[in-house]
Amino acid sequence: MSGIEGIGIKVISTAPQVEGAASGSTMGILQQIADMLEALAATGATGMIDLQDAQLAPQEYEMLREALAEGEVHAVIDAVEPAEVRETIYPGVWWFTQYNVEGDIVADIIEVTALPEVLKAHADDVADGLARLKEFLGA
Repeated sequence: MSGIEGIGIKVISTAPQVEGAASGSTMGILQQIADMLEALAATGATGMIDLQDAQLAPQEYEMLREALAEGEVHAVIDAVEPAEVRETIYPGVWWFTQYNVEGDIVADIIEVTALPEVLKAHADDVADGLARLKEFLGA
């Protein structure tokens, strides 16, 4: 035997393996995300999906979590209402979750953007930081 016919090949996928068939709601949201990601890549247009408006069943929510598995970046926002932002395995697709003081989810959003707005420093905060740094330096 010659050629590659006799060589065993194992195919490894980087896409998440979601158990069971994804529901129509989950697939619809994933298609919306794909469309928004295509727009981001082509024109820089951003978009978001409020998952609380989607009214997903618990198993649909978990399927979406699995399909959008955690990527390389995870930020925690320590505020009165704490939040976390995690990049999914698809760069440009971010999952933002905010909690109330009891730990209940009050915002659950998929944002398609290069960098989520919540992670950007506001101009007033930058000016305040500069003033504090100058004060520390004695300038």
